Amino acid sequence: MFVGQFYHNLDDKSRLTIPAAYRELISAGGGAYLMRGFEQNLMLFTFTSFGVISDRIIRMSLTDSNARQLRRLIFSNAVNVEFDKAGRILLPQFLRDIAEINTEAVIVGVGNFVEIWSPKIWAAQQEQLNDIKSTADRFAVFELPSV
Repeated sequence: MFVGQFYHNLDDKSRLTIPAAYRELISAGGGAYLMRGFEQNLMLFTFTSFGVISDRIIRMSLTDSNARQLRRLIFSNAVNVEFDKAGRILLPQFLRDIAEINTEAVIVGVGNFVEIWSPKIWAAQQEQLNDIKSTADRFAVFELPSV
């Protein structure tokens, strides 16, 4: 499971070091796909997880305009990524532009995938999550079990 958050700088070739624990999970999942996220971020999925998502999208009806839009959003904004010897992945310019990632990124574990954020946009997300009342109200509908 991907958990935690890490700040890393991009090198001069726009490569980002992925934490070792995440690399192990990604390698166990057969590699990775990097794609545009839904909140001006990037999402890094294992090959297996991306396969589940893509299979579901491919089964959607071509006559549904929302399904076609989702196909365009997902597949035109995704790339297969590989780790170099130093555990880095290349962040393509078009994805960096979408997420406003320049020299530094925040790598965030969110369970079964990883998000990559610009520090500025991640800080705004953190502000939303730090609003205790709104957060409690927003997530109450999920009825999380007590442990």
